[in-house]
This record gives sequence, C-alpha cells and structure tokens, in this order.
Amino acid sequence: MVKIRLSRVGRKKRPSYRVVVADARSPRDGAFIETIGHYDPLTDPPTIVINEEKALKWLHQGAQPTETVARLLNKLGIMEKFKAAR
Repeated sequence: MVKIRLSRVGRKKRPSYRVVVADARSPRDGAFIETIGHYDPLTDPPTIVINEEKALKWLHQGAQPTETVARLLNKLGIMEKFKAAR
C-alpha cells in the first residue's frame, strides 16, 4: 500500500518534515516515491506547504494519508476537493 506521510528532516530538537509518498513498508526516513510538500511545526503559525495537484493525483490513485497528513490536508482544503471530486 502507498501512504502519504511525514519524513523527518532537520537537526536535533529542531524538527521539520517533508510530506512524502512512500510504500507503507519502508521506514519513516527511508526510501520514498515523491516529495509533495513540507511542514514546519516550529514557526508561528506552523508552515504547511503542499502541492495540491500532486496530492490530489496520489489520493485519486489510492494513496492513504496518515492521521497527521490528513489533518494537514484538511487545513489546506485539499481533502474537501478530493471528496467532492469522488
């Protein structure tokens, strides 16, 4: 199964994350298929940048977002567009 999930980058105690499409069996920071955005929780407000076209493409192909990524997609309105298109 293909998942849309977060991959941690950044230094110790200063995390930032890439939003990636990866095989569910690969490790958190391991191999991935494509990067579709990034998320920085330490800024005020948190920075969320996700390429909407790529995210919708992968959702239509059956990729399952994790809970955290689904929450981020909801904040950006991408999940509503996906549900409306289905």
